[in-house]
Amino acid sequence: MSSQRYPPEFKNEAVRQVLERGYTVAEVSQRLGVSAHSLYKWVKAVKPDKSDEQAAELVEAKSEIL
Repeated sequence: MSSQRYPPEFKNEAVRQVLERGYTVAEVSQRLGVSAHSLYKWVKAVKPDKSDEQAAELVEAKSEIL
């Protein structure tokens, strides 16, 4: 297990490549020399959870009804 620490700027750029530029986690992790597992965790940390997204949609739908 690696104890490598990455600066927040590095993590943000890696996540941006996946979410905004459309690269796969495998491509980005290989190119940057980061484990795919770590990159998946970074993406999950910034990506809204499905339950949060669904809750927001439910609140919006309820407000339209009232």
